Amino acid sequence: MGARILVVEDEEALTTLLRYNLEAEGYEVETVARGDEADTRLKERVPDLVVLDWMLPGLSGIELCRRLRARSETRQLPIIMLTARGEESERVRGLATGADDYIVKPFSVPELLARVKGLLRRASPERLATVLSYGDIELDREKRRVARSGRPIDLGPTEYRLLEFFLEHPGRVFSREQLLDSVWGRDIYIDERTVDVHIGRLRKLLNPGREQDPIRTVRGAGYALDDRFAKSEQA
Repeated sequence: MGARILVVEDEEALTTLLRYNLEAEGYEVETVARGDEADTRLKERVPDLVVLDWMLPGLSGIELCRRLRARSETRQLPIIMLTARGEESERVRGLATGADDYIVKPFSVPELLARVKGLLRRASPERLATVLSYGDIELDREKRRVARSGRPIDLGPTEYRLLEFFLEHPGRVFSREQLLDSVWGRDIYIDERTVDVHIGRLRKLLNPGREQDPIRTVRGAGYALDDRFAKSEQA
């Protein structure tokens, strides 16, 4: 499951170029052409990184960046600012507003990809890790294998994606709607109860005996990897 990147850019040709190259690197890419639309989208779903143009219709990139840094859920969101403004004073302004990096147009695509990877590595190393582990559970992305206490566990494709997503965000609670968007995708319309079915299957596969259940049900909120599970395994 690649990191999710939101590209906010109103130049269609550049948007196409960015999408093509980012998707070729394995990222999940979403594009928006207006700053105000991006602001709304980011309130609905927070990606792993934003590539943000300075000059946008509806709402400028600088103002959008300022708003993102003012909200707790996007305060740490990695942001790369794209702009034709190359003066030092403008770069300083962009960074002071909260951008993590700043690239002047025209730019080198390999350089942009390297900066995206570097920011993701620093912000969310688990998104790029080959092996994810939590307590006695280990998931190997290259081999697509899952094991618990060294015992292989055969998961179906959906249960694998669910576990991978939870391992990327240990301890964080996700609603059924958030899990549907992140694991199944925004464009797939299925009932939220489907999440409960697959969570149940994942639990059964992970806990064939009397092992501690690593998945926590939060009444009225959703599901999470139980942080007490990891602590008990370390004790």
